[in-house]
Amino acid sequence: MCLGSNIGDRSKNLEKALSLIEKEGAKILKKSSVYETEPVDFPPHPCFFNQVVEVSAKLDPMDLLSAIKKIEQQMGRKPAIQKEPRIIDIDILLAEKTVIRTEKLEIPHPRMDKRNFVLIPFNEISPKTVHPLLNESIEDLRKKSKDRSSVRKMEESELQ
Repeated sequence: MCLGSNIGDRSKNLEKALSLIEKEGAKILKKSSVYETEPVDFPPHPCFFNQVVEVSAKLDPMDLLSAIKKIEQQMGRKPAIQKEPRIIDIDILLAEKTVIRTEKLEIPHPRMDKRNFVLIPFNEISPKTVHPLLNESIEDLRKKSKDRSSVRKMEESELQ
């Protein structure tokens, strides 16, 4: 999963989302550092804090998506507003080798291989993970990325 926040206390928003994810029954196995990233495909908005986490969940991907949407709403995200600043955004990136293409959910995430704010933190926690459609590792996708947006690893002291 990739988490992002660009309004309010971004660090606390990520922490709260992680806590709520665990309350929904997903165990967090690994989490990347937090990265400050410039918005991609957004009008001029505040920078995001992004983080990638690996979770283990007994939920199937559609049920996990429902849980994520519930968390986003609990935290104050308005689902109908696109390209606007957000208190929290949670995306499912991969589900092992599962491929899903529905109107509500696409796994693997359709743009993950083009986004440094996903690839850099994902590479930190799992560089050898292979994208099930592209058959390339996260590490290789990161090296090939044409995204030039700024992605800066935050120091622990900057997150307080």
